[in-house]
Order: sequence, then C-alpha cells, then structure tokens
Amino acid sequence: MNALRILARGFLAAAAFLSVLAGLAPAQQAYRTPPQVVVDILDAPPPPATLISPDRLWLLLADRAAMPTIAEMSQPMLRLAGDRINPATNGPFRAVNYTGLRLEQVSDGATRAIAVPSGAKLGYPMWSPDGRLVAFTVTGEGGIALWVATVATGQASALTGPTLNATTGAPCSWMPDATELLCRFVPEGRGVAPAASRVPPGPHVQVAEGRAAPAPTYEDLLQNPDDERLFDYYFTSRIGRVNVATRAVAWLGEPGVYDGVDPAPNGQFLLVERLHTPYSYHVPSGLFPRLIEVWDRDGHAVRRIADLPLGERIPVRGVRTGPRAVQWRPGKPATLVWADALDGGDPRRQVPQRDRVVALTFPAGDTAEVTRTEYRFAGMTWGEGPGLALVSEVDRAARRSRTWIVNPDQAGALPRKLFDRSTEDAYSDPGRPMMRPTASGDAVLLQSADGRSVYLAGAGSSPQGDHPFLDRLDLRTLQTQRLFQAQDPYYETVLAVLDPAASRILTSRESQAEPANVFVRDLVRRIAPRQLTDVRDPAPQLHGMQKQLVNAHRADGVGLSGTLYLPPGYQAGTRLPLILWVYPAEFGSADAASQVRGSPNRFTRIGGASQLFLLTQGYAVLDNPSLPVVGGDTANNGYVRQVVAGARAWIDQMAEMGVADRTRVGVGGHSYGAFTTANLLAHSDLFRTGIARSGAYNRTLTPFGFQNEERNYWQARDVYNAMSPFVYADSINEPILLIHGEADDNQGTFPIQSERMFAALKGLGARAELVTYPYEAHGYAARETLLDCVARMIDWYDRYVKNAGTPQPAASH
Repeated sequence: MNALRILARGFLAAAAFLSVLAGLAPAQQAYRTPPQVVVDILDAPPPPATLISPDRLWLLLADRAAMPTIAEMSQPMLRLAGDRINPATNGPFRAVNYTGLRLEQVSDGATRAIAVPSGAKLGYPMWSPDGRLVAFTVTGEGGIALWVATVATGQASALTGPTLNATTGAPCSWMPDATELLCRFVPEGRGVAPAASRVPPGPHVQVAEGRAAPAPTYEDLLQNPDDERLFDYYFTSRIGRVNVATRAVAWLGEPGVYDGVDPAPNGQFLLVERLHTPYSYHVPSGLFPRLIEVWDRDGHAVRRIADLPLGERIPVRGVRTGPRAVQWRPGKPATLVWADALDGGDPRRQVPQRDRVVALTFPAGDTAEVTRTEYRFAGMTWGEGPGLALVSEVDRAARRSRTWIVNPDQAGALPRKLFDRSTEDAYSDPGRPMMRPTASGDAVLLQSADGRSVYLAGAGSSPQGDHPFLDRLDLRTLQTQRLFQAQDPYYETVLAVLDPAASRILTSRESQAEPANVFVRDLVRRIAPRQLTDVRDPAPQLHGMQKQLVNAHRADGVGLSGTLYLPPGYQAGTRLPLILWVYPAEFGSADAASQVRGSPNRFTRIGGASQLFLLTQGYAVLDNPSLPVVGGDTANNGYVRQVVAGARAWIDQMAEMGVADRTRVGVGGHSYGAFTTANLLAHSDLFRTGIARSGAYNRTLTPFGFQNEERNYWQARDVYNAMSPFVYADSINEPILLIHGEADDNQGTFPIQSERMFAALKGLGARAELVTYPYEAHGYAARETLLDCVARMIDWYDRYVKNAGTPQPAASH
C-alpha cells in the first residue's frame, strides 16, 4: 500500500510539473481583434495609385487591393538568392496588386473605367510612350498574363497567356514605337521543378580563401545545390517581343537568367544583363556574376560591355568594379552610358577622382569619357538636346553632395558647379529636377522653350516645417525664381509641370483635415486650383484629432523636433498616457541634427500596425521624436548616452506642456526603433514599458556593420557591446513586449534576435512576452496579423501605462 501511495504521489508531482512546463512553453493562440473602431479604420479602402500619362492629358488611377488574408500569405513561397517568389505564378510572393484601373482626363475631369476581368489581380500598369495604351498584368493561380487597354475606349484584352516570368521584377516594358512590348517569359517546355534529394551526397562546404570578403547579414540566400537548381529553374526566362496588334511573339536569344532587358531609344538595340554561375551562398543574386551585352532588336549579340565577376569582395560602403549604372542615354538614338570606379571601388583609398563616366554610341562608335568625379558618382540627369546633363556625386564620409552642369557632347568642356552642400542640411536642399517623357518613353530634364532654364521641386524644409516649392533655375546665371510654394494650412507637392513655361502644374494637396488629392494649378492666372481626384477621409472616427509640430532641447543644447498627436476631444491641460514611438538617426553635426523635419499640415492616414491607433483609446502619441546621435562616423560611441538624453528631454517637454503624466509614459519602435526601445529600457527608468517590433538586439550577430555603422565588430568591439541591449538584459526591469515576423527579410533582423532576447529576459526573471507571426516579413501584411498586433499593443500599453499604478522601486534580476 505504501508503495502504491508513493507511486501515486510521484504521478501527481510529475503531472503538476508538466502542467507548469505547459504554462511556460510556447503556445499558439487565436488571432485577437482590437476595438471595432480600429477594425473599421484598418478595413477602409486605401487610396488609388496615380500615374500621369506621357502627354500629360490623363491620370491613370489604380485602385489598390486591401490587406491580404493569412490564408493568402500561407501560399507556397521560395526564398532564393535574396528574393521571395511564388512558385505557382513565377512572380514575387508579395506583389502589389490592384483591383481596378480608371482614367481621368486632366482637362475636364471626365472619367473612364478600364474593362478588366472581374476579381482579377492586376499589376505593373504602364503607359505606352505615346499615351494611347496602358499595359498591365493579370495574375491568376497558374501564372501571369499580359493585357493592354486602349485609352480612347477603355477596352482591354489579353496579349499573352499566363506565361510571363516576373521573378526578377516587372516582366515587360514598352518598345519605343509603342507597337510592341519586350517581355520575359517562362521557357516553353520547362518541365517540372527539380526535387530536392532526401539523401545528401555529402556535406555542404564553404571556403574562405584568405582574402577579406565582408558582407551584411543578408536574408534568404542560397544554401545548397538544391537551391541553385531551383534558382535556375524559376529565374530562367526567354525574351520575346509581343506585337500589340497581332499578339505574335518574336523570340530573342536563348533562355537565361535575365536580370534586365532595356531597349535603346531608337528601338534598334537592347541592353541585356544576364546572371550566371558560379553562384554564391554569401551574397544575393544582385551580386552574382553578370554578363552585360548589347543585342540588336532580333536578339543577336552586337557587343559585350562587361562580364562582372562575383561581387563577394566589395569593400564596406564600396561599389563593384567595372561598368555599373549602365543605361541608354535619353534623347540619343543608341548611346550607352555607365560609371566605372577609379579607386577599385574602395572608399578608403585616397585618389584624385573616384569615378569616371563613359559613353559608347552604336552601332560603330568608340568608348569616350564624358566626365570624372572627385566624389562617388551618384547619378546623371540628361537634357533632351545636346550639350546638357547634370552629374551628381556624393562623399558619404564628409556628408557632402555636389551637382555639376556638364556638356557631354563637347570634349574638354569644363563642368560648372551647380550645387555644393551638406547632405544633412535639409534647409538648403535645392530640390530635384523636374522631368518630362520623350517620344520614346525616356525621361529628360524639363526645360523652358528657349532651353535656358530647368525646374526644381523640393520639400521646402524650414524651422516652421516643410512647405514644398517649385523653382525655375536659370542655367546661365544659376539664379532661381520661386514659382510656387505651399501655404498653410496645406501641404502641397508638385507632381508634374504641364508645359515648358510652367504655366500649369499638377499637385498633390492635403491638410490635417483633407486627404491628399490631385489638383491642377494655373500659375499665370493664379486662380483657385481645380480638384481632379476625389479621395475621401477613410477614418472620420478620428475627426477632431489634434496634430502639431513640437520642439524640445537636449541638455547639451541639441534641438529636437517631432509630431505630437492628441486624441479627438482632447482638452488642453489634460495629462494623458503618452507613448513615444522612436527611430533614431545619425548626424555629423549638432546644427544638422537640430533642424526641423516634417510638416504639421499633412493628412494622417493610419494603416498597418500603426502606433497611431492608440489615439482611439485616449493616448497621446509623440511620433518619431528626433533622437539624434551626433558624431559622424563615430557617432555610435555615444549612442546610448544621446538617445537616453533625447528621451529625457522629450518627457520633460511633454510634462511641461501639460500633455503627459510622467508616471504613465511608454516607448515603442519598429526595427532600429525596436533596438532603441530595448536600449532605453536597459539604460534608463524613464518608461513604464516598451514594445519592440522586429528588432535586432545582439550586435555581435551583425558583425560587419549595421544601420550607418561602418566599423566592424573587431574594430569597435566596445561600441557593439555597449549598444547591444542583449548584453544589458539584466538591467531591463520594465515589462517588454517583443514582436517579430517569422519570415523577416530585413538585413540583420533575423527572428533569432527576438528569440534569444526573450530567452535572456525569461532566464533572468524579467516580465516579457514574445509574439511571432507566421509567414510575416519585416513589415506585417495579413489582415489577421495587423488586427492582432494592434490589439496586443493596446492591451499591453493599457496594462502597463494607462492603468498602471504608482511605480514601485525596480527589483534587480
């Protein structure tokens, strides 16, 4: 009897122990639903995408699809060489899908729907160069088909079956004469996908050959020969020209892994880029060996431009050697232009010039040097006629950029300096050049009728916030004339200039109370702008929400700015629970860090797992309050001290304004903001709790740099360790909610970062929770995920901020 009793007690003890383990073990819960007001706002249809026709006569409005369901997100996905594809469609796994296409005439606002298949998933809408046609894709369960619509009637029809290959991007582009499209197809007779062998022939081996090959922590790389075979199978395509009138396909070349196919402006030549072996398990496909050739329009190779080797040894912040940024020159029949590094692609080398720009004219031209740049070449913008181009260069270490006016058609012509400025100085930003399409579909500088002026559109940053503008720049005197600038209470950006004199412009205008819509402005008659689109407020539930640009100062004098949101019905002087949603930034100087960025005049559209949903629950939200880390390339030496000082300054300012109760302040952030959230909890007691989404917490797992840190772990071991909240997990004495997508695709933020951080916190006796979302990447997408994430954020902040009692002395772990 005694033996039976002892045995029974043993069973009971074991059962109790197992029940405790069950309570501590991971559990899969049902998706939660937040308050109905959040559901209604999140389910509101998103605004349409807007594409302006080349002749500036029409707007193409593409109605966006709503959030995918978790069932859609659970479809098969292959992760190969840095890309994620849907093997059933031969396209991207998370494509941007549209549900409908509409046309609106700029002159009178008349609208016309494009007839598309009911329930179709539409993608890649493209105007033809002459503006008469619109091409787009239709994705079904078995693949992607090409369709085209006539603007005059709105009628659409299929040009191909579901045979396009979009694994490397948009599968089609227009030929310059608008009678054909150049497309990549799934090779006919491809057969079934290769199956991985269950019995390995041997180990997988990688070799380091004694030469430095630093690389970021890329996601989704090839892992083994089976992956290589799948990559070849799905990414191999056949190039063809599709005739719009006859639907006939003229096949070009042989099947290959084509990463780019671009027609010359005259349509007689093609720039073709093809990837080939040896592949790498260390870098994504963009750095695989690349053969760059020019073909004639019938697919015959005319000239080899380069065969670039595997890019595993590119220096940190460096560039690939050999031709890069290869492109056709707009406005010329067939002139190829590219940049070539003169410093071996290594920014650490001291050289008089870093890059040269060369040109090659077909069919029988020779390579000619266009210009050289002292800094790293950053791009070239072409005038339509001869004799004008703008060349940009950037010195990242010095945080400077320069733009030069060059004459690419006159040998020996000296460039003229147009701009020379700090890349951090938002107040001095002159804006970007306005462009216009050519008859062949390329983009060139929009110039005045006499060719003497170009137009610049910019953000108009100032201590009062952003007020976008349009300037006319005289290329002879380099003086500017302001033609337009947004005025309070509106935030209004220039979308297009409709004529060479800039007498009429298209703008996107919004305010705190009005969502963004497209307007036509007459800058000569200065009459009231005419509204074209009719996007309505998707969240009238938030009517009365207050938004203001606020400022603070750190103890060391560095100025701070951010956007404060207050819930509808807020009464001045009421102290609310406050959430700081953070994301720091590095600066070379305190002056640049102190500049105001953003605008209080923008309409607030809440979507995704936004922290602004907390406004529906009575919180104040300080969104993206600046937390500058000043010090140039060694700024991170003081990262912890500076972000804590910034957070303290913000809490002081909010309390002084009467907005916040110091005892009810939480913090949160996504990605680098999650990393900062964990650091703020580890190194201060300013907050009651934190929510950290999709972050990286152990910097030893990103040893070759992260964010703007260029030093590797072994060069700055103390900095990496000091910045890693994982190292200081024993100092986190506030509750923390960790959230992560199980299929995170961002460099450095592998899910293991959150898993190991949670394990450390749990082992140390901290209050923490880890939520991971199946099928989700760095940014969350499925409706069920987003609703659940917002519900958990509200519940967490309610428990530990809004309804928290008086803070108790922190217990050591």
